[in-house]
Amino acid sequence: MAAIHAAVFVTTRPWAAHEFESLLYNGAFAVGNADCFALVRVALDEVELLTIATHPTHQRQGLAHGIMTDWQSAARKRGATRAFLEVAADNLPAIALYHACEFKPNGLRPGYYQRDNGRKIDALMMARALT
Repeated sequence: MAAIHAAVFVTTRPWAAHEFESLLYNGAFAVGNADCFALVRVALDEVELLTIATHPTHQRQGLAHGIMTDWQSAARKRGATRAFLEVAADNLPAIALYHACEFKPNGLRPGYYQRDNGRKIDALMMARALT
């Protein structure tokens, strides 16, 4: 996961292997494979998408849409009835994916993400019902 994350998140600091390990150890779960994965966390009746990444050589093939369906289904089985996520406001491909998966904007975190060049980007918060 860390290798895919590093290949995808080139304008921000990618997560290290020990960060993925810590999240998985502390209740998060992953769906996917060596080409595309999502890491999510269920708390009570809510599930949060922590990160999703498709290796650059496999992008634009529908893998992320399938992974979105997979993690939401797995979260429903764990009792989640509502899903939420946040995305950089300038990440238009991800925003299009989330809209296609029925997520709707529900908030904004100004200047939440910082690019390697120091530029700050708003985080768009999105959510959807799973029932």
